[in-house]
Amino acid sequence: MTFTGPMEDRLAIRELIETYADAVFRRDADAWSGTWADDARWDLLGHVVEGKDAILATWLGAMDQFEYVAFMSTPGAIDVDGDRAKARVYVFETLKSKGEHLRRVEGAYADKFVRTPDGWRFSERAYTILRDDDASGDASGDANGAANGA
Repeated sequence: MTFTGPMEDRLAIRELIETYADAVFRRDADAWSGTWADDARWDLLGHVVEGKDAILATWLGAMDQFEYVAFMSTPGAIDVDGDRAKARVYVFETLKSKGEHLRRVEGAYADKFVRTPDGWRFSERAYTILRDDDASGDASGDANGAANGA
């Protein structure tokens, strides 16, 4: 998978990815949930949530654990095929818990999109951690107990 399909659609999908990241930074639940299709599916390290309302509730619960979340993302590939698309998106997170614990996480999303009357929306996001560093500098791929993939 590379960057294929109409440039206009790829740009709209890139902007959707950027809107998602911006909403995480600002903790804007309305903007964040607005990036999802109503019947979307979110796979966070094997914990699958289905439906936009359930996805939002999960995100709000996860975000409540953190004092600060920085979330940057960049697509590695976008493939548009009519009213459907898929992408590989790399994410870089800095998470500061309310208990002062600091983590830096690098991950990847395998994304699927659907064109709706309101524009492109995520129909599925499946998150994988590539690297997880805590404040002590330890690094591992172990995601046990992790609440990330904001």
